Amino acid sequence: MENDNSELGFWETFPNVGDNAEEEGLGSPESDTAANGRENNERIGFDGDFNEKSEDLLQRINPVESRCVASGGSGSQGMKVDVCLNLRLGGDPSSSSSTNAMGRDNFDRDSQSKRPKVHSFSLLQDWDTNFEKQIHCLAPEHKEVGDVDLPDTSVAGDNGRNDSDTSEMDDSEVRMDLTDDLLHMVFSFLDNIDLCQSAMVCRQWRDASSHEDFWRFLNFENRFISVQQFKDMCRRYPNATAVNVYGPAIHPLVMTAVSSLRNLEVLTLGKGQLGEIFFEVITDCHMLKSLTVNDATVGNGIQEILIHHDRLCNLQIVKCRVLRVSIRCPQLETLSLKRSSMPHVLLDCPLLRELDIASCHKLSDAAIRSAATSCPLLESLDMSNCSSVSDETLREIASACGNLHILDASYCPNISFESVSLAMLTVLKLHSCEGITSASMVAISASNMLEVLELNNCSLLTSVSLDLPRLENISLVHCRKFGDLNLRSSVLSSITVSNCPSLQRISITSNALEKLVLQKQESLTTLALQCRSLQEVDLTECESLTNSICEVFSSGGGCPLLRSLVLDSCESLTAVSFCSTSLISLSLGSCRSLTSLELRCPYLEHISLDGCDHLEIASFSPVGLRSLNLGICPKLNVVHIEAPLMVSLELKGCGVLSKAFIDCPLLTSLDASFCSQLKDDCLSATTSSCPLIESLVLMSCPSVGPDGLSSLRSLPKLTYLDLSYTFLVNLQPVFDSCLYLKVLKLQACKYLTNTSLEPLYKGGALPALCELDLSYGTLCQSAIEELLSGCTHLTHLSLNGCVHMHDLDWGFPRGSRLSETSTFYGSFDSSSLDQANRLLQNLNCVGCPNIKKVVIPPTARCFHLSSLNLSLSSNLKEVDISCCNLFFLNLSNCISLEILKLDCPRLTSLFLQSCNIDDEAVEAAILQCNMLETLDVRFCPKISQLSMGTLRAACPSLKRIYNSVVPM
Repeated sequence: MENDNSELGFWETFPNVGDNAEEEGLGSPESDTAANGRENNERIGFDGDFNEKSEDLLQRINPVESRCVASGGSGSQGMKVDVCLNLRLGGDPSSSSSTNAMGRDNFDRDSQSKRPKVHSFSLLQDWDTNFEKQIHCLAPEHKEVGDVDLPDTSVAGDNGRNDSDTSEMDDSEVRMDLTDDLLHMVFSFLDNIDLCQSAMVCRQWRDASSHEDFWRFLNFENRFISVQQFKDMCRRYPNATAVNVYGPAIHPLVMTAVSSLRNLEVLTLGKGQLGEIFFEVITDCHMLKSLTVNDATVGNGIQEILIHHDRLCNLQIVKCRVLRVSIRCPQLETLSLKRSSMPHVLLDCPLLRELDIASCHKLSDAAIRSAATSCPLLESLDMSNCSSVSDETLREIASACGNLHILDASYCPNISFESVSLAMLTVLKLHSCEGITSASMVAISASNMLEVLELNNCSLLTSVSLDLPRLENISLVHCRKFGDLNLRSSVLSSITVSNCPSLQRISITSNALEKLVLQKQESLTTLALQCRSLQEVDLTECESLTNSICEVFSSGGGCPLLRSLVLDSCESLTAVSFCSTSLISLSLGSCRSLTSLELRCPYLEHISLDGCDHLEIASFSPVGLRSLNLGICPKLNVVHIEAPLMVSLELKGCGVLSKAFIDCPLLTSLDASFCSQLKDDCLSATTSSCPLIESLVLMSCPSVGPDGLSSLRSLPKLTYLDLSYTFLVNLQPVFDSCLYLKVLKLQACKYLTNTSLEPLYKGGALPALCELDLSYGTLCQSAIEELLSGCTHLTHLSLNGCVHMHDLDWGFPRGSRLSETSTFYGSFDSSSLDQANRLLQNLNCVGCPNIKKVVIPPTARCFHLSSLNLSLSSNLKEVDISCCNLFFLNLSNCISLEILKLDCPRLTSLFLQSCNIDDEAVEAAILQCNMLETLDVRFCPKISQLSMGTLRAACPSLKRIYNSVVPM
């Protein structure tokens, strides 16, 4: 193979290729001294430093042509890959200039010594139809490399193939090399660095990665390469079309590129110094279409730089230091001189369409005028940050460039845009132009083709009134004197108005505007909209808006499709009334002056009234709300709700609510807690119009009496009733009306007598009742005992804070002891349960100050009791419990506890925090608790750290013991 040793030596500089290179046939013989010297050199790649081994860069890219001649062609020889990675595996085969000449001559030889080629096979179209026909023709084959045969990794390869298979394959009319084709396609997505790394894998990958189709773009941006290396690169790939080089030594590199690459189309360079001769020789690059010079020093600072090229279409001299530039390019269409320092520029570019001279601070007004007016076909002009530009220059440009579409004159303080007529203008940007005033709008309004207008930071602008049929986008930000906006455009779709503290009036007419955001316009008082497509409006913190804004967003106000309206923190609103058939979401958060609200929005689904502290009258008739919370309006006095879909209503906290008209046929939950003025007539009307109520909370509603409770008979599905903190004396209306009640809460009903609950345990009232809460009541001991013995169907019972409760002793004959029945569970048969069994599961007696003794023996038949809470019972001394299913027992802060007897085989959690019990009593109590996992004995003064081991030994199932004893 020609130059094989030099080529193979290139790959030795890569990691993982060195010691085994000769074994794979990829290395050339060399002496031990040379090998050691090579190993001591720094391993470099395209992503590393080229200083140590720069002479090997060229050898890393082996020309595929030489190997094709020596080995009879490559699998990718007969195919061409587009530079833009559009790989075509079917169609007419083509190749680079070096391989195309010998493609037809060597075809027969290729078919005998190499894998078959792809003649008509498309991965995208013919895979299903051709693959099954062609795959049987593929057989494994070896490629001879050096002295060793290396097997190729064919996708269809099979170790069982033999020579007869090969002959059959050669006779096939349709031939393909799937491995090379796919490898070529995959490599087409890699950049230069990845190609070099892939080349270290094997000879086949090295051949594939060297294909010139992958080296059309020689990109050395931010990478060091010597002049000799670059020359060799250009010699190997003379058909390269794009070059990118940056660095201090760019001049000799680009001179090499210009002289060697005759097909060069795109040249990018920068960050160095460029001589005048470069611009003289680029005329020899007849194919050059794009030239970019970025951040470079051009010329010697004395002579004029002449750029002359007949085919150049795109020229960018950006951020460059140059004295004077003369450009004569008859085909040039795009020119950028952005941020360059030249004071003079001369243009002879009759076809120029885009000119960018932004931030060319040294260009005079006359130079800008001369440059722009010399381009009659100019369509886009960026002269932002050119402080010397005047209105006279703009007028001459408007006269000479009648086809100008885009103009950016931002940060030009000397222009006012008066008497400037640009009839074809579509985009106008005038950011921070101090001379722009309301008079400028006369000239701008003459641009009937205008689509985008940006007037940000125009400090002297006071009003904008435009009637432009094609205006789509307008931006007004930080215009501190701007006070009046009047826009008419049927296609207006985007309005950006922000931080205009003086803005008072806005009038917009548009058929395309869908979203309008006018946040923090503190002075805005008048808003007129005729926007048939408007769906979202955000007027947050528009503090000066008055009640008249409601007419804008109601039916007939010009926004028939409005769905979402945000009026948060509009503190001047006092009475809001909306009538809309399209409104779905309304937010009035923190409208603290709002006192009256009337909504007739049948499709309204979401409303926010957070912070409406002074709302007194609210009417929702009709609305589409499913839930409503008015509890955050403490001054609400009258409410009228007509909501066919509402299921949940919360009036909790409306302490002065006296009139409530609620017509919600699907309502299931009503919370009127702390509605102290709510009377029987309101309750009766509500129960009549809302027959599906299941949960009713009337806690702290002292005005509700027997008549209101009797109306509960209209609620056949009522299962939850909370009458806590009321002044009820007679509960008979509840017993008569709520036949299916499951939960009854009577916390702190201190006016109930000892006979008030007799219908429960004597008359069989409320047969479905499962949960009863009598916490902080005044029932006597006998009434509690009769309740416990008579209401065996209760599952949850709360007696927290009952001061008249002394003992809890269930069913012990006098003189009997728990030890006498300790073996009860041993002979217990679950089939013997009868109707006398208690269904109680949870019993809470927290903070009962006078309870002294709790005894629950097996005869109490509490087979379902799982949780017992006796905490904060300061006088409790004795606890004797025998319950087969008790899981949780809380005796915390029972400071008088001395005796604890437990026969609870399923107890898992025992809390004895701050109890005066000793460790021996605790040890004896937990002996029968075989499933106990958690024991809390913190702040127990009679339990020491030494007792922890004894407690664990007494109950091996313990996993957690909480104690506060500090070990000595």
